[in-house]
Amino acid sequence: MSNPSPVLNIQNVSKSYGKVEALKDTSFDVNPGEIFALLGPNGAGKTTLIGCITGLILRFTGNIKVAGYDVKTHSKITRQLVGLVPQELNFDPFFNVEQVLYYQSGFFNVPPRAEKIEKILRDFGLWEKRKANTRALSGGMKRRLMICKALMHDPVLLFLDEPTAGVDVELREELWKYVLKLKERGVTIFLTTHYLEEAEQLADRIAFIDKGKVLMVEKREDLLNHFERRWNRITLKGPLSRELETSLQSEGVSVEDEQTIIINSSKALAAGEVLEIQTILDEIKASGNHIVQIDGGRNSLESIFREILQETPVDPKS
Repeated sequence: MSNPSPVLNIQNVSKSYGKVEALKDTSFDVNPGEIFALLGPNGAGKTTLIGCITGLILRFTGNIKVAGYDVKTHSKITRQLVGLVPQELNFDPFFNVEQVLYYQSGFFNVPPRAEKIEKILRDFGLWEKRKANTRALSGGMKRRLMICKALMHDPVLLFLDEPTAGVDVELREELWKYVLKLKERGVTIFLTTHYLEEAEQLADRIAFIDKGKVLMVEKREDLLNHFERRWNRITLKGPLSRELETSLQSEGVSVEDEQTIIINSSKALAAGEVLEIQTILDEIKASGNHIVQIDGGRNSLESIFREILQETPVDPKS
């Protein structure tokens, strides 16, 4: 079976503001039904790229197609095909929840059907608040209402631009559940976020962008496996002998202090060799020292992100 056509196709897109290159020869696809995460620091070009796709920015070089339609030559069609949830809240604070969705339908020339509004509000737990003024909603409810707005015209591609920026951990996890429900319904989601944990939990594929240039696009699991590093911290009862310390360091073991060592096992070691923890444990035992505790873990997406951007060295414990 042939692969389905991409919902979003970006080819060699560049955008400059004077001498500042906001996007540099950017190319990638987004597939139907996936959650695609675009990660990058402030000023990396994430919001500029969304602006080019959604029609908010018209002057750029390269080509962008949404469901096969070019965003420049078929802008009226492509704007109907995308939904945008921006970082800022942008509904009228004097309307109630139900009214916000009625008027949103009109912006896209979609008849405001009561049954559709009810379904969307029920899906996002806002039906009981339908007559409430938007100013009376909690922060989480306002964020959910923003997503409801973006879904009123049934977009094939939904953009979530920093959807959980500035919210607490509990609310962030609540919003994650709603995003995953959208995916179950077949909605294709384009997510930008500063929270690496968010991409690690939600995304099927992840792209890294920095200074306007896309550095890498990978499936989440492929990315984690490619950069896989597992670490073990071993706490000893007594201090390392000079002889043992020298021997362990020659084998690539990091000495944190006189009673603590860290073993980094990695598929990406330059030498192509994986340190075997049992060999190290046997060597410690043979030296006459005793092991008090062994901790371990796997590197996070955040450590990979830092490594790719080469901002800071990777902390083996991150």
